[in-house]
Amino acid sequence: MPTIAIVGAGPGLGLAIARTFGKEGFSVALVSRTQAKLDQLAAQLESEGITAKGFTADVLDRPSLTAALQAVKEHFGSIDVLEYSPADTAGGVFETVDVRHTTPENVQPQVEYYLYGAMTATAAVLPEMLDAGSGTIIVTTGGGSINPVPMFGNVNIGGAALRNWAINLGSALAADGTGVHLAHVAISPWITDDAPADSSIPSLSPSEIAPRYWDAHTIRDVHEIAVKK
Repeated sequence: MPTIAIVGAGPGLGLAIARTFGKEGFSVALVSRTQAKLDQLAAQLESEGITAKGFTADVLDRPSLTAALQAVKEHFGSIDVLEYSPADTAGGVFETVDVRHTTPENVQPQVEYYLYGAMTATAAVLPEMLDAGSGTIIVTTGGGSINPVPMFGNVNIGGAALRNWAINLGSALAADGTGVHLAHVAISPWITDDAPADSSIPSLSPSEIAPRYWDAHTIRDVHEIAVKK
């Protein structure tokens, strides 16, 4: 049974991605900071007939992320798909800064979170994927990585750096005929199940977005998917 590791797993998009891949026969490894929340998500998936287990890591603590993904491989035997989508949705880790007020100090944490975290996670799985001649790596950013939004100035910089690296590496892996596919998913709408019907802000539910990740895995000549309303 193939395995997907979801880094940044939570009750919204991460859970929806887990369900999408689980229904396609994947086991699911859920990676985030809080074991109790991971256990709840895993139990929910197990109740739906999807094999799942949680592994704790903080993407800002690179050794912990590497160790968690190693634990996933030891438990499930392999990681066939890596999906990287941590999000500071509650604003509890970083300050979101308008582009007019960006500084090296408030941009650097975003680069650490998005780019360096994704690079660390990829380094933990890519050698085995190259040896196997197969595998998929999917990284996620907001749509501002493509079309910047002033109010998310520092976030957009981190996302754009991740996008650049991901598309560049994905193209190189394809050109080398490695069999490993790397894709970037950029999500422009707000991700919510509870948008008011008359809201002027575009939104999509996690369950509406998650199938695009299956597309990112299966459509292997496309290295970027832009999710819009």
